[in-house]
Amino acid sequence: MNLWALVIATIVGCYLLKLAGYLVPARVLDHPRTRRLVELLPVALLAALVVVEALANGRHLEFNGPRLAGFAVGAVAVWRRAPFLVVVVAAAVTAALLRLA
Repeated sequence: MNLWALVIATIVGCYLLKLAGYLVPARVLDHPRTRRLVELLPVALLAALVVVEALANGRHLEFNGPRLAGFAVGAVAVWRRAPFLVVVVAAAVTAALLRLA
């Protein structure tokens, strides 16, 4: 299978997934458990992505000091309820300064 076939299959799959979302009955979406899942799922996926990016290098775990320090500073900033831009800049500056040293 070539690259374009994969791209087209992905496009069709995404479209069908979006279409399936419109076909779900309203009573299912109004259920409290479904609503709670829809609220928490993006947060969990983003958290997993951040942890994987902070700790993984390819298929291996890599405990990189500057990267982990940036992650820790970002985590503390999120815990202290800092604005998103402040979290990103603080984590990036921390990692950059430690790599510079």
